[in-house]
Amino acid sequence: MTDRPTRGSAVSEPHPDDELHPPTSDDPYWTETCWFTFAVPELKLSGQLYPFFRQNQNIVAGGAYFWDDQGDGFFDVLYAKNFWHLPMPDQPLSDITLPNGISYRCLEPLMKYAISYRDPDSDDVAVDLTFTGVTPPHRLGKHHLDQPGRYQGTITLYGEEHEVDAYGFRDRSWGLRSQFGPTMVYRGTAHGGYDYATASPDDGFHMITWDRGSGCEALHGHYMRHGQWAELREGRRTVLERDPGTGCPTRVEVTGVDELGRDLHAVGVMHNRIGVPLNPNMLTWNCLTEWTFDGITAWGEDHDNWSARGARAFFREQLGYRRLPGPLPEAH
Repeated sequence: MTDRPTRGSAVSEPHPDDELHPPTSDDPYWTETCWFTFAVPELKLSGQLYPFFRQNQNIVAGGAYFWDDQGDGFFDVLYAKNFWHLPMPDQPLSDITLPNGISYRCLEPLMKYAISYRDPDSDDVAVDLTFTGVTPPHRLGKHHLDQPGRYQGTITLYGEEHEVDAYGFRDRSWGLRSQFGPTMVYRGTAHGGYDYATASPDDGFHMITWDRGSGCEALHGHYMRHGQWAELREGRRTVLERDPGTGCPTRVEVTGVDELGRDLHAVGVMHNRIGVPLNPNMLTWNCLTEWTFDGITAWGEDHDNWSARGARAFFREQLGYRRLPGPLPEAH
């Protein structure tokens, strides 16, 4: 059993993982990310901010995406902009404003953040949110962390203000991340998933899965039930249904066993979707998902993640297009 992460006392100095990490090599593809995702479930509205830092090139990309149950691509969702090759600001990550309008400020190390966004070209979008962690971050090795949290504040879209008070998620990663190769980022697989749900501070789950030839199996995750947190010992993500018009998942199942021996069985139904290349070699369907597990219902997301080559092969087959040469990646 792994002890549940404990909340430390607040300190005035930022934590190292709230700052950009010094690159461990001069490789131009050494990369750092800082992703926040949030929703207004009753409106079937989702949003995410996704900066992509490359310190060795002195550049940053900044993605901002907002979508509901109408539209599913860059050209027809509520809002989607991703600026590449922006100059790196001479500011700490704990208090930074990017040229594309994303601003982050750490209010409590590893636990609380002010999140904002202003469209640099118009008044179409404004975001003012506070993220408060439900638990401290859960680490995957030395170069990645994940954290459920509660978002509170407002999102303004095209002059209409929406109150936000719902659970969401964030993650951070730092290390080599090439945009080349037939597999997804640096994990050696063409397909994987990212799933989470939070019903309350005491109930929720998270699972990252990678398909290495026998289905999407858990690489990392946790299960929180009745206030008792444990790492997942094993798990699997299975797509039960896909939309015949796009190939996007519409119903998924997540199963697993945690270190306490508790079984996780969750079924998710998608309420919206966006298909987006979050970086040049990682394409994903991100969906607001209504999950049921252990007799409770919770909101979260399902991400169907693909390498560029894997996506082309699989989705052309799903949609009945002329098949690409070579082996077809399996999707489970």
